[in-house]
Amino acid sequence: MLRCIYSPAMTGFSKLNLLPPILKAVHAEGYENPTPIQQQAIPKILERRDILGCAQTGTGKTAAFALPILHILTENDARALYKTQGPSPRDIRVLVLTPTRELASQIGESFDRYGNGLGLRNTVIFGGVGQNPQVATLRRGVDIVVATPGRLLDLIQQRLVRLNGLEIFVLDEADRMLDMGFIHDVRKIIGHLPKRRQTLFFSATMPPEISKLAHQILHEPHRIEITPVATTAERIEQSVYHVPSNQKTALLIQLLKSPAIERAIVFTRTKRDANRVAEKLTAASIGAAAIHGNKSQGARERALEDIKTGRLRVLVATDIAARGIDIDRVTHVFNYDVHNVPESYVHRIGRTARAGNKGLAISFCAPEERSFLSSIERLIRKRPVVMQTPEQLPVEKRGGGGGGGGGGGRSQQPRRQGRWQTAPRSGRGPGEKRF
Repeated sequence: MLRCIYSPAMTGFSKLNLLPPILKAVHAEGYENPTPIQQQAIPKILERRDILGCAQTGTGKTAAFALPILHILTENDARALYKTQGPSPRDIRVLVLTPTRELASQIGESFDRYGNGLGLRNTVIFGGVGQNPQVATLRRGVDIVVATPGRLLDLIQQRLVRLNGLEIFVLDEADRMLDMGFIHDVRKIIGHLPKRRQTLFFSATMPPEISKLAHQILHEPHRIEITPVATTAERIEQSVYHVPSNQKTALLIQLLKSPAIERAIVFTRTKRDANRVAEKLTAASIGAAAIHGNKSQGARERALEDIKTGRLRVLVATDIAARGIDIDRVTHVFNYDVHNVPESYVHRIGRTARAGNKGLAISFCAPEERSFLSSIERLIRKRPVVMQTPEQLPVEKRGGGGGGGGGGGRSQQPRRQGRWQTAPRSGRGPGEKRF
């Protein structure tokens, strides 16, 4: 069997005993040293252990399972261990189940980059597009399938996908599967998997139902917990503006005029608000695009490409659309709404301060959202810095009493005659003050 002969001076990954072609691919991507989750997960996966990984996004989790999977498949160790099933060349050997189309595409791209030249075949399966091209690829035979639950289950029920020869199953972002209502589909898919397999289970948080699922499908797993569950990255500076819902857009526009904000993601709770905020930013000459579940796959991919290439500075997204999106060099995350689920705040701000960089997370808290902010503070065991809200902010008048920024509900601020009005100052004193 091939073993690592890549120069230790070239990359710290050489200590993990990965094959030379994989190490070269990692080095070509500019990575010198493995992250903590990669250091801990890769050796155990190579030992064919089940893994229970508790880690936030942005910790290098994808490479933590993709690199050893490529190594195992290339060395054919997996086929030797599963001779009772007798996998044929057309059998799917690895299944990675993930909650969103964007994350599925990004994981597929990672397998492409790291597996360049290995001769392994992988494909990505998700809904929102026609199934025929995906089925045609599966019929030609693939080693690795990265899929979202709905489309994969549909193809299984049509008997267009067989998982009898599966060797490795990866369940990624398990807690988000639960949040998005996919957990029943996930359980049905697991029912089609061979019992003799290696299972890699990753989740940022461990609510009771996810903990129960992990216990049911893992066999003597090696547990890895890089960042304590439901805590936030230390490199993220967190602050909050206390501002009425109908002044949030004006405040956002004012803050985004700063050249220090190189690339930002703005989170809204509703699709309607995502569209509205993106339109207001564009009208203010701030390059922005909205991304949410009602957008076509082509529109979502164009928005992601535009933000990655710098054609746009701002991506306005709902939580479901943004989960798993991997965008480098996001300097700022704006919580246009304070989320009523504290764990979602953790996922949101994890879009910045990735790969060792620093980042800023700024929340806009309307009076009706104060209780949500208190819940977040109890979860993260930290109080954001209170920023002084600028005076004389314009008030946004929305037709038909539409959903306010504070979570899609109507603003609790009284409406007055005319388009603009001056609101009272928010905050708790001059300058920055902790509360």
